Amino acid sequence: MHSSHRSAIVRVIAGYLAALVTGTTLLMTPAATVADGGISLLKALFTATSALSVTGLVVLDTGQDFTLFGQIVIICLIQAGGLGVLLLTALLALLLAGKAGLRLRQSVASETKSDAIGGVKPLVLRITALTFGTELVVASALFLRFFLHYDEPVTAAIWDAIFHAISAFNNAGFGLRQDNLVDYVADPFICGPIGLAVILGGLGYPVLIELVRRYRTPLKWGLTTRIMVVITPVLLIGGTVFIAVIEWNNAATMGHLDAWGKIQAATFQSTITRTAGFNSIDISQMHTVSWFGMDVLMFIGGGPAGTAGGVKITTMAVLAATTWTEISGGRSVTLFGRRISRDVHRQATTVIVLALGWVLLATMVILLCDPRFGLSRVLFEVISGFGTVGLSTGITADLSAPSQIVLILTMALGRLGPVTVASGLALRERPIRYELPKERPLIG
Repeated sequence: MHSSHRSAIVRVIAGYLAALVTGTTLLMTPAATVADGGISLLKALFTATSALSVTGLVVLDTGQDFTLFGQIVIICLIQAGGLGVLLLTALLALLLAGKAGLRLRQSVASETKSDAIGGVKPLVLRITALTFGTELVVASALFLRFFLHYDEPVTAAIWDAIFHAISAFNNAGFGLRQDNLVDYVADPFICGPIGLAVILGGLGYPVLIELVRRYRTPLKWGLTTRIMVVITPVLLIGGTVFIAVIEWNNAATMGHLDAWGKIQAATFQSTITRTAGFNSIDISQMHTVSWFGMDVLMFIGGGPAGTAGGVKITTMAVLAATTWTEISGGRSVTLFGRRISRDVHRQATTVIVLALGWVLLATMVILLCDPRFGLSRVLFEVISGFGTVGLSTGITADLSAPSQIVLILTMALGRLGPVTVASGLALRERPIRYELPKERPLIG
């Protein structure tokens, strides 16, 4: 990798660490929490990491244990983490285009809608406007519901609306209620705007911009947009049906709701499992099969260059297409009428293998430290952390200090890992001076 490209990634990591240190320090101050004398370093670090990586796992109750100042610090970390990664991934697209010839630069600019030739400033302005514009619309809808229907005081309704809108669009999942959104499980005017914000943030900036610009000409959409537009509804609907079928008669989750309420609850939870972390039903009371299905959705995550986590839908789509090509005996991997470069095959495989490796390692370490929680709960917690989801079966605060440190690393790697690994692979420059003899080992 060229030294300038390597230094760009180093600066990204350094910026993340600087924000993490600042956030942790502020959360440790007595002014940030209700308890006298502030909170411990571990709790502050865990909370700051969860907010900055827009995860949502908590060891303290955000609404009850933190003061208004502490909540402001948390929401600022969420906004910095979400907007920061949006800008990071888009700027990496510019970096990719900058190392290529004019034709490839034009191609990258067209595919990512990053205006790679026009410069950085318009890109930053568009992403910032998109972020704050969406959050403002969602916050307005939530304010009207909190104020008019639930009779909250104006200031409380404004803060509730702003906090949940920012948390939703950035796929963070932090809430101000002790039971998150369980009280609003059958309220489409609360769960609807929040779910929509989660989907929009998870689609990714390039896809949103292309949908706005070319909504009348889908045949001109780039491959990333095609993948996201087709597969996102499949995962959302599939997750809804799966959760509804398993939990339909579970009295501890959605069994007490009417049919329409159950459909709403299943739809919202399927949407949220894509990396947001809100919950309108009690996750700890769900069937273990539901947890396992949600593990899969959380691991996949959302779209690239967005606020979602996971290994990304596009990565899984490339891997699935590669597998199908091998099974069917095809000569080249294709997706939606486009041929996929061999470099992309390797990048997708690398991201998946590294992600699975870390999830397995972290799960084993936590099981060694806290064996009493069992594999299902620990695996759910680790994948939730790595996918920057924030859903929990209720064990986060009860984990031992070493296990919480592992989760801190998992959340940080889940936020920065896929981005830095993928960009590092794409930007690598290693001239080939010789090739070894070719031989085929036996597979399977």
